[in-house]
Amino acid sequence: MEWNDYDAALFDLDGVITPTAEVHRQAWARMFTDFLADRPDVAPYTEDDYFAHVDGKPRYEGVASFLASRGIELPHGDPGDDPTRETVCGLGNRKNDYFRDVLDSDGVEPYPGSVALLDHLARRGVRLALVSSSRNAMPVVEAAGLADRFEVVVDGVVAARDGIAGKPEPDTYVAAAERLGVPTAKAVVLEDAVSGVQAGAAGGFGLVIGVDRGAGADVLREHGADLVVSDLAELI
Repeated sequence: MEWNDYDAALFDLDGVITPTAEVHRQAWARMFTDFLADRPDVAPYTEDDYFAHVDGKPRYEGVASFLASRGIELPHGDPGDDPTRETVCGLGNRKNDYFRDVLDSDGVEPYPGSVALLDHLARRGVRLALVSSSRNAMPVVEAAGLADRFEVVVDGVVAARDGIAGKPEPDTYVAAAERLGVPTAKAVVLEDAVSGVQAGAAGGFGLVIGVDRGAGADVLREHGADLVVSDLAELI
């Protein structure tokens, strides 16, 4: 890895900086399992569904993708829907409640290798941005003690506010590079999700690094990763 070739590093959060992807997996599984309990004729939710339909996507898009895979049609609803409502937004909000319950009770510790890479890049003067589909990105990064590490944050809240399309479209990563004032060809994308490496590959970035936390190295390469590591310390 030759960092002299790049001016910026654009990091996904869940599964790249913090192990919150596991918390998200648990929250998705609990929500969809509860939802399908009264639908015995529908195939149950599995971990494969997480990687195929929800990993890395904006929350409501993940709900809609999974429901479509099971042939279930629900009203989209509104982001303000109560979590008990059976709408796309209601189910997404229910999943978010489960996620926040775990975050509030257990907190979160960042991956040591990811912190080591952040330290290394800061010493080299590489500019850093956080790019996450999650609307919980700031509470998570604050809980991890890393909120001051990123010059630019483009998360689910910013994307919704500014009308930026979510992953697998490249727009959130492109927006982060633009806000840093760095050409995409001089920026590195670091992602653990298929939708994230697809976004990096579609955006003309200088390098797309896949972080294999369960999606599979071959799968990440097939969808756009130029390089795959299992821990960010490998990039120092």
